[in-house]
Amino acid sequence: MTYKKLIPYLDAEGKIASDILNLARHYSYSGADELIIINYAKDEKTRDEFLSLAKLLAKEVDIPFIIGTYCKRFEDVKKAFYTGAAAVLIPYTLLEDKQLLKEAIKRFGKDKIIIEMTLPNILDISGKENITSEENSSENVSLEMFSPLVNSGVTKVLINAEELTHSIIESARASSLQFILRDDFISDDLMPLLKREKVIGLTSNLFEEKDIMKIKYALKENGVDVNTFETTLKFSDFKVDANHLIPVIVQDYKSDEVLMLAYMNEEAYNKTIAGGKMTYYSRSRQTLWLKGETSGHFQYVKELLIDCDKDTILAKVLQIGPACHTGNQSCFFTELMKKEYHKEDPLHVFQDVYDIILDRKKNPKDGSYTNYLFDQGIDKILKKCGEEATEITIAAKNPGMEELRYEIADYLYHLMVLMVECGLDWNDITNELAHRK
Repeated sequence: MTYKKLIPYLDAEGKIASDILNLARHYSYSGADELIIINYAKDEKTRDEFLSLAKLLAKEVDIPFIIGTYCKRFEDVKKAFYTGAAAVLIPYTLLEDKQLLKEAIKRFGKDKIIIEMTLPNILDISGKENITSEENSSENVSLEMFSPLVNSGVTKVLINAEELTHSIIESARASSLQFILRDDFISDDLMPLLKREKVIGLTSNLFEEKDIMKIKYALKENGVDVNTFETTLKFSDFKVDANHLIPVIVQDYKSDEVLMLAYMNEEAYNKTIAGGKMTYYSRSRQTLWLKGETSGHFQYVKELLIDCDKDTILAKVLQIGPACHTGNQSCFFTELMKKEYHKEDPLHVFQDVYDIILDRKKNPKDGSYTNYLFDQGIDKILKKCGEEATEITIAAKNPGMEELRYEIADYLYHLMVLMVECGLDWNDITNELAHRK
């Protein structure tokens, strides 16, 4: 489903990294669809620091982000994507090698490269010489002026809002071009701009002190198709108890850990849908309570499901801090009985082994082979990875699967040691794989 996007704009130049990360988290929690983070510095040291910040950002937020950076070579585009960015924003004024556009789009796809333009850029790339003051106007832009971009495969352009005139929209109508508008909007500007043809989103720093989800609901009420929480069933469709309550099982949306059990009445359910934060009904106090209102341990809704009897809700949430008032991550921490069993879920096994290796790195243990590898350094770890890869090749040529299974497990262990040594985790790997789908 396509919808118009609200995309906060973060200029990281000269900013403190922690401030940028805190702001990005706020935007993510409050309903932003994507983020744009930029630093167009040309010096390599500043760019490397910015790319490191973007890598941290990828771990902190779970909404797509677009990275705007100076790209002189194709390698610069690759490095930008290595941060985990969903797309790369390239300012046309700083693009020295225009052939780089075609190369980047061919490698990463049309949706992955966005060009930042201004009206002088558009007039300049048209190849027109001796442009008069009358011609130097957005009202005189034709499709031919966009043709160098279109011919390079560009489909998304970021442009200042006041420069997107009726003439530009008309000229782009026959093309695949779409526009993201940038400006210091006031709230009243949003609706008419988002309703314009060919506009797919707005980016601004307007949202810094705003609840973006509330803005979205206001836009939706006025006919703008934006991404909000929508429920397929009304509360009246549920089977509730004698007090008109329904139990809610709350689960971490990434780990699937069960965090708590609470109850909702109709008002709590509607507030949860409208605000995106879990709101419950307290049976003891007989009042609504917004989870995290006093502790700061909010639960941001990712998904709500109803069971087959429509009498229990399963909520998958992003939990801030511990879920339990005791300080435990989950309310279910008191063991009543336990039968020994193997955790056979591959995802949990990978994470459990990785966590042990990471703990050895942080807290060395005498006699640990893992710590021996860390002590020997990256060359020893790489040597072992190479040896284990060779062992896999040999085992695969032999009959039976037992040897191959053993060698693959050996290789994966050493691979995880390498990941820890280089600062990667399974989220980095799975996110990269997800981008390639």
